[in-house]
Amino acid sequence: MLAAVGGGRAASTAVRGEGQLDFGGFLDRMGERDVTGPARGLFGVVLALLGAGFLLQVGHAATVMGTAEFHAHVVAELVMRALAIVVILVAARIGPSGLRPFLPLLVTLSLVALFCVFVPGIGVNLNGARRWIHVGISVQPSEVARVVLILWLAHYCVALGPRIDTVRRGLARMMGVTMTIAGLVLVQPDLGGTLVLLICACATMWTGGVATSRVALPFFGLSVGAFALAVTGQGYVSGRLAMWLDRTQNAQVNEAVGALATSGPFGAGYTGGVLRNLGFSYQNSDFAFSFVGEELGWAGVVGLIALLVAFLWYGARVVLAVRDRFDAVCAFGLTLSVAFQAVVHVGVVSGLMPPKGMTLPFLSSGGTSLLVSSLTVGLVLGAARRTARRQADDLGSADASTTVHAPTTSA
Repeated sequence: MLAAVGGGRAASTAVRGEGQLDFGGFLDRMGERDVTGPARGLFGVVLALLGAGFLLQVGHAATVMGTAEFHAHVVAELVMRALAIVVILVAARIGPSGLRPFLPLLVTLSLVALFCVFVPGIGVNLNGARRWIHVGISVQPSEVARVVLILWLAHYCVALGPRIDTVRRGLARMMGVTMTIAGLVLVQPDLGGTLVLLICACATMWTGGVATSRVALPFFGLSVGAFALAVTGQGYVSGRLAMWLDRTQNAQVNEAVGALATSGPFGAGYTGGVLRNLGFSYQNSDFAFSFVGEELGWAGVVGLIALLVAFLWYGARVVLAVRDRFDAVCAFGLTLSVAFQAVVHVGVVSGLMPPKGMTLPFLSSGGTSLLVSSLTVGLVLGAARRTARRQADDLGSADASTTVHAPTTSA
């Protein structure tokens, strides 16, 4: 798909695929010429989301905390969001190519961390799920593993080149690593996180040149298998499906949907929401979208969705402008990872998807989620930065060549 972005139609032909070749030609014609504008737009949107998230968290804390606790929370939020910006800037300096030599080690560490969630004394059991480890700070390994897997799959697709569709050396190894990581996330248990990981992984492989049929069938099989195992082995999955199908009722879900449906044009006003004081749990994290609707109404909801659409728009333009194939495939998978997480959050809170605890990137409370989302965006910006530097170098070389070969005029 993005082979044309990495080197034109000839590179697309060398890589693979009838479907990818045709779409690669389309991208070659429609691709961005300048990566700087989309990259700045993406960074600006993320800064706006971080600012909105800070106001959201402060407004929530203002009505549920005492004075001393509130002041400490405001400082903590400022520190976390400042740290998020630092992570973006550092990751932009490194870029996907800077991490490429360390990807085998990072995959190994991700697998170890996913195993550690089940180790007593390290893994943390919260609400019946083991998704966190505590090593001085609490970390959710599945969030980091998703980013690492996208980078490793992009590297492997590019490294294989025309051999990508050979079962032994291509798809089998990529699907093996993907299945191992997805399986460890599934047994935490986290069906929603597993499906998001599988979607991002398979989309990255398809973008990297794997034939559509070789991606679609394994993805369908893995998704159905994971769903079946979760339904038969985990009662909470069946319960959440029953809620979604209106066979049973859940007060939290009903209140979240109700807050969106009855908020009116401008809502109850900033800090005017009442759900948080009526026993509504996780409104500032897994149900942050309902918080926006309750206090800012339809105007706030539309504004937030506009920011999320702008994030996807600028992210897609960065992908189209990046000229290195590895960086382009990484940028696609990473942008999809953040965007799809936002889609799931909005879908769950609005009742369009089965209930699933997932934070809203850059707005929800949560350290690992915020920093991993920032790392993801920083790496996308790093891919753009590398392309911009190469374009500047090429322009400088062209100017130098023109100067050397310019005709001279005798006196």
